[in-house]
Amino acid sequence: MLINAVPQRQGATSARSGELPGGCLALAAFAGRVLGEPVNEVPQQLGVSATIDGIANREVLLANRTAQLNALEAPGTKVLTIGGDCGVELVPIGVARYRHGTELSVAWFDAHPDLNTAESSPSGAFHGMVLRSLLGDGDPDFAASPALDPARVVLKGTRVFDDAEREAAARLGTRLDGPLYVHLDLDVLDPAEFDGLNYPEPEGFKITRLVDELRALSAYEVIGAGITECVGTDPRVLEPIITAVGELLR
Repeated sequence: MLINAVPQRQGATSARSGELPGGCLALAAFAGRVLGEPVNEVPQQLGVSATIDGIANREVLLANRTAQLNALEAPGTKVLTIGGDCGVELVPIGVARYRHGTELSVAWFDAHPDLNTAESSPSGAFHGMVLRSLLGDGDPDFAASPALDPARVVLKGTRVFDDAEREAAARLGTRLDGPLYVHLDLDVLDPAEFDGLNYPEPEGFKITRLVDELRALSAYEVIGAGITECVGTDPRVLEPIITAVGELLR
């Protein structure tokens, strides 16, 4: 297993988004110690750029994507991607779809479905568009090709939808099959469980519930995983989650 730390913040525009790089590196270092695995920091641009065609920091996001693609060219092992904002999942899931074909499934643990397009997004923040892009929709510079099969994407712990996202979510599946990628935005947790959430929403999972949900996926061939949106620099309370994800990738 390889841990890729991707300290991107430009896909988010929330009040704490500036803390994402530090949270990413702290979480990745902690995960490396817990799992006994090496950590590779993928270089990301630090600055911001203009909102173009409804996507904030568009040019920076495109540049950051190139660095991620280079890091995944020949990993030689399963990869745990640690962000940064949820936009960092565009590349590893897109690469997994290319390598594993139409049977790739995705378990999307997230308080938000991330199913907006640039036209429907209220903020222009790409982290709210990334799953829609992986379905092949939206801005052609970000839309995945080949795209995920919507019937093989399952939302878990998702509880806050924009109107346009509800329409898109109706296309998604209800059960998983085949090789599996596990996406985990930490805001699937209840804020009382961990205060280092970039975009906290009430009534989320307890840590014990999330661990149980992850362990229930052990019957699948988990080919990759991502953990995103950490703004806390003391992630020790997340150790059971890190351990459960690591077990899936062994």
